[in-house]
Amino acid sequence: MNLFSPSDDVQMGREAYEQVLAEGKVVKSGPDRAMVQRVMERLVAVADDSGYEWEVNLLEAPDTVNAFALPGGKMAVYTGILPVCASEAGLAVVMGHEIGHVVARHGTERMTSSLGLEVVLALLDVGDYEQLARMGYSLLVELPYGREHESEADRIGLIYMARAGYDPEEAVRFWERMGQATGDGPPEFLSTHPSHETRVRNLRKWLPEARAEAPGSAPSKPATP
Repeated sequence: MNLFSPSDDVQMGREAYEQVLAEGKVVKSGPDRAMVQRVMERLVAVADDSGYEWEVNLLEAPDTVNAFALPGGKMAVYTGILPVCASEAGLAVVMGHEIGHVVARHGTERMTSSLGLEVVLALLDVGDYEQLARMGYSLLVELPYGREHESEADRIGLIYMARAGYDPEEAVRFWERMGQATGDGPPEFLSTHPSHETRVRNLRKWLPEARAEAPGSAPSKPATP
């Protein structure tokens, strides 16, 4: 369920992105910036677009191994993730995943879920049990929901990178490198993200589907239901 429209996604993402760029150090030239722009163009050309305002910027932050996309298509890639990407195809894994979040509208789905929790708590008037109710919601709804979103974005991104002509097998190699770079992290049931092992296992399972989407294969169908 999503209480917001795609046009709401665009507007909210546009406003938040202005703040991101104002607070970050944008890389304005060089081969890394050119690579980020090139990957974005190739992926967006094959994405299931709903009229989003696609834009990406590379932000100078060597210690930040991350990238994110806001609702509506605005994306940031931090320079700290480029060594883990190791290649243009590795970067396509990351950016395809973020585009998958946008296309599946995960950002405003999470906002809808949070609003629903506040309504339920107000109606039930749980009083002294509010903190316990929030903890239960986090463990039973929010964390599994987040892992489901991450897995869905992984699958969509895998399909998009294959459509764009990148080798989808690189997604497996990327997450193996990410596991080596960042370690195991918290137990999966306490995290909004699947474990690296779960991601690799799922990606291997989805590889035949992605390869069928590569240029020269049968006509593509939408990557989202």
